[in-house]
Amino acid sequence: MNKKSFFYRVFDLYYDGFRHMTLGKTLWTVIIVKLIIIFLVLKVFFFPNFLKQNAKPGKEGDFIEKQLMKR
Repeated sequence: MNKKSFFYRVFDLYYDGFRHMTLGKTLWTVIIVKLIIIFLVLKVFFFPNFLKQNAKPGKEGDFIEKQLMKR
């Protein structure tokens, strides 16, 4: 890759910035752990698959249509 290209300079900027971080690495670790908790753990417990529980396999579209027409 050409060292004067835009993409190389952007990559080098981020790579150099992340490499020299000290406190930032800890903060990014905390952010990633929080995202994992939000998207994996909370989804399982608080957002059940309503469509799978109420619609017959292969008839999901019909079930959604009926639910929308009721309202």
